Amino acid sequence: MPDYSARRTMMVDTQVRPSDVTKFPIIDAMLSVPREAFVPADKLEAAYVGENLELAPGRVLLEPRTLAKMLDAIDIQREDLVLDIGSGLGYSSAVIGHIAQAVVAVESDEAMAEEAQQLLMEHGADGVALHQGALSEGAAEFGPYDAICIQGGVEVVPDALLDQLKDEGRIICLFMEGSLGVVRMGHKQNGAVSWRFAFNAAAPVLSGFEKQDVFTL
Repeated sequence: MPDYSARRTMMVDTQVRPSDVTKFPIIDAMLSVPREAFVPADKLEAAYVGENLELAPGRVLLEPRTLAKMLDAIDIQREDLVLDIGSGLGYSSAVIGHIAQAVVAVESDEAMAEEAQQLLMEHGADGVALHQGALSEGAAEFGPYDAICIQGGVEVVPDALLDQLKDEGRIICLFMEGSLGVVRMGHKQNGAVSWRFAFNAAAPVLSGFEKQDVFTL
């Protein structure tokens, strides 16, 4: 049986800390949540590698460095209510649940959502509520949210999601432009979101977050 706790420590020491992520709540959460429990059975050996891990066609579990730096940039507080979009099998939500007061995890894939529900219960993620539905629609009935994290690439962020962010709330997104991606942190003030650069990363664009082609005559 592989020593997953040793791999977890190594992940933090070689992928997270060297990326200038030093906030204790993030380090503690990533050392505590068993990443190997939230990956498909055939990907177990790759649970701790430093790259995105495919969960389903077009869907990935973000590499540890990307997730850690996103959480570092968005600076989740103990009292925050967080919306986690595209939670897959629940890993990101379990990690955020260690840091925030409560998390609403949104997953569109029915089978993944069911498995995530089971895994989150098994691993004591009591502060996470799972919502199955379209990722681009979020979960307005539980909002508004202090922070929104999107676990995958986007070309555009639907207004329906931005509307679920509290004024003074934060949102973190990985904007893809071709094969290149830029993570930006958005801050909402007086109903408008202003964006600033955080770091570079890449991931497949999530369904519902693509640019719509506009035809003009």
